[in-house]
This record gives sequence, structure tokens and C-alpha cells, in this order.
Amino acid sequence: MRNSYAAGISFGLSAAVFLTLSASQSVAQELSERSVKTIMNYAWSYTPDKFTPPNGKTIFIDKKNREKMMVPVAKGREVIRVARLTAHAQICDLREDQVKNYRSLMLRETKSKQWTEQQIVYINQLHLTTVMMLVGKLQIVKKDGDTDKKVVVKEGKAAAKTCTAEQKSKVKELITKYVSSGPALASAANKKVK
Repeated sequence: MRNSYAAGISFGLSAAVFLTLSASQSVAQELSERSVKTIMNYAWSYTPDKFTPPNGKTIFIDKKNREKMMVPVAKGREVIRVARLTAHAQICDLREDQVKNYRSLMLRETKSKQWTEQQIVYINQLHLTTVMMLVGKLQIVKKDGDTDKKVVVKEGKAAAKTCTAEQKSKVKELITKYVSSGPALASAANKKVK
């Protein structure tokens, strides 16, 4: 129990430090390779064995063949950078921008034809894991006797985070720049989010 409490505190402090960094792209690019790999590992542990998108076609993830399912660290860093903006948009209650940012990332990666279906699922999970970490919805626990840490979803509402008008404006500006630099989102995807 003590280890899981310590892991939760350690993770909470890491997330707090991560959040206090500015929302600029250059800061995200400065994440150490170790930090990027750690977040990628957490996302891998959170990736399901199978995923069924809205089209109904189930995508199976071979959890024993990790190297083929994941993406390179450079791509992981980019996904984490975009996810940080999505998390900041969520914290700043910029719902439309949050959705546009995520959809722009996924559209770019799908249109690149560079990744397998399994890798697209992993990119989605890496984005989701990063956002959930930053908004306080994931916890890393290590139980007594276990050698591995586990990623678990925190029950209940995440602790409220604050967003100044200046931060909100900066996040909106960065997301607008990111979305406009990618492929056009379908008009249905741009409808207001309720």
C-alpha cells in the first residue's frame, strides 16, 4: 500500500511539473527521451488487446509483439506535444479546440499512410494517456510484491486545474495554428461540441 501511495504522489508531482511548463511547442520538444519513453510505456500498458472503431471492423493488437505495434520515439514525442495542447484545451474549457486538435492529429496520421491500423490505435492511446495524465485522471500504482507499475483510471472527478485568460488565449492560438497547418477537417467534425 505504501508503494502505491508513493507511486501516486511521485506521478502526481511529475504531472504537476509537466503541466506548469508553458504550452509552447519548443518546451514539448525539450522533453527528454526518457520522459517520452516513459509516457509511451504507460500508453502501451493502457492499450487494449483489441479495438473496434465505429466502422465495426475489430483491430487486434498483438501485445507480445510490442515493437511492431508502437511508433518511433520521435513520433511519440510529437503525439505527446499535441496531446499536451489537447489537455490544456480541456483544462481551459475549450471543448471545440480540444476536439479539433485531436481530430487533426488523427487525420494527419491516418492520411500519412505510414502506420498500420494497430499503430494508429497506439497513437490514439498515447494521445489519450497523455491527456488523462495531465488532467489528473490516471494514476500509476505499484502494489506490494509487484515488480511492475500499473496504469489505472482514477475514479471520480479529477482535481480542478486553473486556466488564466492569457493561458486560454495562448492554447487557442497554438491549436488554431496546429489545425490550420494540417489537412482540412470535415465540416461534420467542425460542428460545435456540446
